[in-house]
Amino acid sequence: MHASQSSPEAADLIAGSVSRLATAQASMAPRIVGDSCSLRFALDQVEIVAPTDATVLVLGETGTGKELIARAIHDRSSRRDRQFVKINCAAIPSGLLESELFGHERGAFTSAVMQRIGRFQVADGGTLFLDEVGEIPLELQPKLLRVLQEQEFERLGGSRTIKVDVRLIAATNRDLAEMIETQRFREDLYYRLNVFPITVPPLRDRPEDIEALVEHFVGRFARGMNRHIEIIPPETMDALRRYPWPGNVRELENLIQRAVIMSQDRTLMLPAGQLMPARSRAAASGSGTLEGIKRDHIMRVLEETHWMVGGPRGAAARLGLKRTTLQSLLKRLRIAPPADSLASASA
Repeated sequence: MHASQSSPEAADLIAGSVSRLATAQASMAPRIVGDSCSLRFALDQVEIVAPTDATVLVLGETGTGKELIARAIHDRSSRRDRQFVKINCAAIPSGLLESELFGHERGAFTSAVMQRIGRFQVADGGTLFLDEVGEIPLELQPKLLRVLQEQEFERLGGSRTIKVDVRLIAATNRDLAEMIETQRFREDLYYRLNVFPITVPPLRDRPEDIEALVEHFVGRFARGMNRHIEIIPPETMDALRRYPWPGNVRELENLIQRAVIMSQDRTLMLPAGQLMPARSRAAASGSGTLEGIKRDHIMRVLEETHWMVGGPRGAAARLGLKRTTLQSLLKRLRIAPPADSLASASA
C-alpha cells in the first residue's frame, strides 16, 4: 500500500474506487435461485429490512448462501451505489483482525511500516459484511460494539477518533446464544447485532428448489466450459432431491461443476457414488481403507452401468478414466463381472 494513502483524500479515493468496483460487479453477482416457501420468507424479510439502515444478523448453516442475502440487502438499500465490503473473520488470524477491521498507524507494531486503512473506513457510506462474526476474539468485541453504537473508532496505535457511516450486516453458522452461556461472546454485542435476524433455510428443507438450482448451475458451468448439456435424466434429478445436502447449496454447486466436467455429450453425467456423506462412504467401505473405498466406488459405478466398461455411458466415462486404465484397475483390485454381465463388460 502506498504511503500517500495516509491522507484523508487518499481514503476518499480508495472508497471511491471500491465503490465503482462494487457497482461494476453487482450485475455479475450470483443470484438467489429458488421459490420455496422457506426461501421466499427469507427474501421477504430482505425486502422489509433493506430500505432501512438497521443492522442485520444472517443466520444459517455453512453453504446456504448467507453472503448472497447480505448482497441482496445492500443492492436494495439506499447505499446500493456505494461500496459493499466483505470480510471473513474466520479467515484472518486473530492477531491481525483488529488491523483488518480498524486499520493501524505506522509503527503500531513491528511490521507496521506504513499506515493501513481498515475495512470500516473503506466501507464508509456503504455496507460492511462481517462473515463468521462468531469467530471474532472476545478481547476485540468491545471495539466492535463501540463502532456499532457510536460509529467511531481509533486505528490500532492511533489516538485520532475516526467517524464513519457504515451499515453492518453480520453472518454466522454458530449458536451465539450458546457462546454467550460459555462466555465466548458478549451478550451486549449479540443484542446489538441481532436487531433484525434473517435465517437462511438449509437446502434439505427446500427440496422443491433443487431442480431450479441444478438447471442454473448446469447452464452456468456449461457456458464456461463450452459444453451443450440439454438433458438431465429424471433418475439423476430424483437422486439429487433425495440427498440431504450437508454442505447445502455450495455442495450442490461443486457437484454440478464436477458433473459438467465429466459430461461429454448432451446428457448430464452425475459422478456416481458422490451423493453420500464422506463418513457414510467410509463406513460403507467396510475397513474404511483407501483401497476399500476405491474398490467399492468402482463396484457401485459398474453396477449402475450394468458392468459396461467402455462407451460414453460406460463405467470408465463415469469415473473420468480411460477404458484401458479402468481395465487395469479391475485386474489389480480383482474385480470380475458376474457371469450374466460378461457381454456388457466387454463392450
